[in-house]
Amino acid sequence: MTDLKASFTGSIPEYYDTCLGPAWFDAYAADLAQRLPARPPGDVLEIACGTGQATRRIRERLDPDVRLVATDLNKAMLDYARSRLGDRKDIEWREADAVNLPFGDGEFGAVVCAFGVMFVPDKMAMFREVRRVLREGGVFLFNVWDRIEENPCPAVNAAVVEGLFPGDQEMRFRIPYEMHDPALLRQFLAGARFQDARIEKKRVQIDGVSARTVATGLILGTPRSLMIEKRGVPLDGVVDKVTAALSKIGGADPFRASAQAVVVEARAIA
Repeated sequence: MTDLKASFTGSIPEYYDTCLGPAWFDAYAADLAQRLPARPPGDVLEIACGTGQATRRIRERLDPDVRLVATDLNKAMLDYARSRLGDRKDIEWREADAVNLPFGDGEFGAVVCAFGVMFVPDKMAMFREVRRVLREGGVFLFNVWDRIEENPCPAVNAAVVEGLFPGDQEMRFRIPYEMHDPALLRQFLAGARFQDARIEKKRVQIDGVSARTVATGLILGTPRSLMIEKRGVPLDGVVDKVTAALSKIGGADPFRASAQAVVVEARAIA
């Protein structure tokens, strides 16, 4: 089942991008990009670029002559991002594992990761790899989700889906919301020789989308849809149930709610 959780294949990237992008990912991409210097102390590497939401914002933020390399371990997501931003010739695309980056020591002046750190199994190895490819004084900029209780959309989604499959531990998916503790984040950063860490919470308002759009993204835009199908439950019915539950907390159309993340910036200082 692990493969299903990690498999962003078929139409999943498109639903993820077109439904969840307008809901909250683009707002967080813009926030992360504006924290990056237009001219960092070297080239820029993006890890776990996904569908390219943050990639586009980062490229727009950087000076034209700053090299940007966008990577992802998932080929389907990387291919989608490349096609989505096909008109941009100033982005290098590479399939790469965050714990075994195919780059030289000190090759980059900044490393950015938007909502990807949580999914790396060996997080300490990832932090050390990021530190290895950063030059002295380089910046590591990333965000993670705050507690699920601070994010009503996935909380409602989890309640509906888990209610459909009571006792099914594989359908209990909390990984995206388990890296919010500042003490844990500082532990990883210190273990990889990062200093001058700044950690803050960032809340964004969700507006301009419908409850059904959000529900569609939460179900059809994630590998959880494959797990639901494997259990023989029609996806349309699950989307209907999540839409109804979301409408109760934020209205049907427009849907209004909020999302909360934790943003981290640290320096590669010896």
